[in-house]
Amino acid sequence: MAVLFSGEEFKKLKADLVLYKCALNNMDTRVQTLVEEFSNLHESNPIEHVKKRLKSPERIAEKLHKRGCTLTAENARTRLSDIAGIRVICSYARDILTIANVLSRQPDMKILKQRDYVNTPKASGYRSYHIILEVPIYLTDAVKRLPVEVQIRTQAMDFWASLEHKVRYRFNDEMPNAIIRSLRECSEGIAKLDKEMLNIQDIADLTRQRKDPFIRDDLRKP
Repeated sequence: MAVLFSGEEFKKLKADLVLYKCALNNMDTRVQTLVEEFSNLHESNPIEHVKKRLKSPERIAEKLHKRGCTLTAENARTRLSDIAGIRVICSYARDILTIANVLSRQPDMKILKQRDYVNTPKASGYRSYHIILEVPIYLTDAVKRLPVEVQIRTQAMDFWASLEHKVRYRFNDEMPNAIIRSLRECSEGIAKLDKEMLNIQDIADLTRQRKDPFIRDDLRKP
């Protein structure tokens, strides 16, 4: 049976979601600015693509219910930090911290929480870097600050996370042990693949530097 907000609380939540959407758009603009900078002012762009999402009232109600919280707009604001979320997909694992550091250094945002599931994966095998940033939105008569969750991962990590989510949903969070083990093995294989692809890229860069006559001698690697 679906859990739903009451009429009055639903109205309050819908008003709050307008602000969360503004915060999400703010964060998206910042990331797109990085894409433009990397693409045009640097040698390469580590960001492959960006996804953003705003949790629906139904999903918010479901998450509060699972946590044993009363379904109120206030509880949604105070108990949930991932109502607004953006996912940055990188080319290589080493790009993840680069993006996280660039975003966290922006002076008008505050870091609320960080979780490094890349170097310390979850027991399930999930790998990603999570950073929750408090994002300002400038209204006509006030400045509001709301949390936006930023997930940074490689394409391989994103593929695994998408598959794991679909399988977990199919089994209603009660996956057989055999599937759990297989997913962990796949996660380890994906981590190895990320390292191998990075190694190939490094070899390609080194080869290009040695052959490219326009690269200064002091920039060539031995």
